Amino acid sequence: MSEIRNTTMPAVAYRKSLPVQDDESLIDVELPVPDPGPRDLLVRVEAVAVNPVDYKVRRNNDPGGHPKVLGWDAAGTVVAVGDEVELFAVGDEVFYAGALDRPGTNARFHAVDERIVGRKPATLSFTEAAALPLTSLTAWEGLFERLGLHQGALEKTGTLLVTAAAGGVGAMVSQLARALTSLTVVGTASRPETVEFARAMGATHVVDHHRPLPEQVAEVAPDGLDHVFSTAATDRNLAAYADMLKPMGGIVAIDDFDAVEIGLLKSKSISFHWELMFTRSLYRTADLATQHHILTQIARLVDAGILRTTATTDLGTVNAAHLREAHRILESGSAIGKITLTGF
Repeated sequence: MSEIRNTTMPAVAYRKSLPVQDDESLIDVELPVPDPGPRDLLVRVEAVAVNPVDYKVRRNNDPGGHPKVLGWDAAGTVVAVGDEVELFAVGDEVFYAGALDRPGTNARFHAVDERIVGRKPATLSFTEAAALPLTSLTAWEGLFERLGLHQGALEKTGTLLVTAAAGGVGAMVSQLARALTSLTVVGTASRPETVEFARAMGATHVVDHHRPLPEQVAEVAPDGLDHVFSTAATDRNLAAYADMLKPMGGIVAIDDFDAVEIGLLKSKSISFHWELMFTRSLYRTADLATQHHILTQIARLVDAGILRTTATTDLGTVNAAHLREAHRILESGSAIGKITLTGF
């Protein structure tokens, strides 16, 4: 730590909410290397991944001229630890998704609470590992905590619909459901390349989300759905979900919208759940370390060959130009799997 204390580091930030086409929407900056808090790790970031939350914060949260660093996926090496750290040591290779209310991972060094960090899968490169944390945590919490699914032989047979199954979250939901439950996974995708990726990630059937869903789902799941993991367009699809779900079915949603007609779910006693991976870190919940344990499980499943990385496109080093391109691709809705950046 002594050689980097009180020094600066390269990072990518934004000072004002601007369209991604504007060169000032993301800029290269030099910032002080952060000091780790008592439970913090200081990580030398080797690779990052980009998520929709990055561009949503950039577009909707104006920092008023102060440099704000985005980024909520990283893999790297621990270079210093806080006085109360118990789980890691200097030299450990880690992966994590960070916290929404702290500076992001698009910086050479990053401070993060050890309780939301996992050891990097040994069989993956930093780049491959960086693609996993945010989506893995979202998928795991949504499936096993919000929907209350059981792992392994305890899970009853049934059918799970996963929207945007070729996206980052959808791909991890499909993998986890296929690997750890006996559910049949029905994914949604619309292009030949996304259909192929969704199947590779674990979807047994794939339907087109640009066409009415009930008729297509009825062909592959004539008895109806048991669960829906909705990653997009939940408000527009809620009536279709209510139609397709069996009585006592469940929906978990991760997208952003202002309101839904929740009364549509009452007659079938369908439950509705929100999933936000940042809730534990935002509210410093007593079970914060659960995310450390989830990432530990994810790493074990990866190293056992049960799960695979969803990294598909690496845009090069972490700099403003490459991150603007990553944001542009995500905003266009054309991304498959996860976009990564490697090195500084």
